[in-house]
Amino acid sequence: MRALRTPAERFVGLPDYPFAENFVEVDDLEGGSLRVHYVDEGPREADPIVLLHGEPTWSFLYRHMIARLTASGHRVIAPDLVGFGKSDKPSEQSDYTYARHVTWMAQTLFDHLSIRRATLFGQDWGGLIGLRLVAAEPERFARLVMSNTGLPTGDRPLSEAFMAWQKFSQTTPEFEVGKIVRGGCAVHPAPDVVTAYDAPFPDDTFKAGARILPSLVPTSPDDPSHRDNVTAWGVLERFERPLLCCFGDSDPVTKGGDAVFIRRVPGATGQPHVTVAGGGHFIQEDKGVELAGIIDEFVRNNR
Repeated sequence: MRALRTPAERFVGLPDYPFAENFVEVDDLEGGSLRVHYVDEGPREADPIVLLHGEPTWSFLYRHMIARLTASGHRVIAPDLVGFGKSDKPSEQSDYTYARHVTWMAQTLFDHLSIRRATLFGQDWGGLIGLRLVAAEPERFARLVMSNTGLPTGDRPLSEAFMAWQKFSQTTPEFEVGKIVRGGCAVHPAPDVVTAYDAPFPDDTFKAGARILPSLVPTSPDDPSHRDNVTAWGVLERFERPLLCCFGDSDPVTKGGDAVFIRRVPGATGQPHVTVAGGGHFIQEDKGVELAGIIDEFVRNNR
């Protein structure tokens, strides 16, 4: 597997992102290794809050949430998925599979960081990958917070908005990441923020992972990930630790997805689920500080 590494100078001077770099090496599953970047802020003795991003963002998306949560005494871990942010980027779309993303994050969070008593926050692919991690080793997780995400098996049709996005990702001649993120926000972020989302991708050769990820979402029962996600739901349907939904009110892609978690996961019963006003698909960009406050309160009320 040939992997690209974004030059460090691309990440100089990013707004509100002063966090120290941390790296681990994971098995690329083809006999080599990949470098994975993660933010790790706050007191090491505190139970971790793991923030998993999705497509096509990176840990920069969580900058305001990291600041708010660490100020409240939490340890926050925010990895960059392989192919995104400061993590290595395999050069071929065929290098990426749903199962590989789960394995790469399991190596990062379980094998290297040994997380325990963790609160998982998953948005977009952060939920699709994160919930598979929960299903694999549920004893590591004390709480779950889901936002603008799901765990599709392909048995039911996804939203028209998602199917349009999936088609766009595979057919558009120009995959302009910053503009894509801007379009997924309820309020357009400042130009320097848009530029920060472009930072990991000096040119199109770095975008294999960002290009392919939408097509890896299961949309039919014959998808390679169908069986694994069905199995994961079997675990989640027995998961009694607290689960909170914080979906935005302005996301056409995942609208209504919170009802599935509330109905199927026992730990969601009786929790103060919230629809965040003014939250687009990238709710962390629109309402990051508010969202962090909700997570902080949820953790404190569910010790």
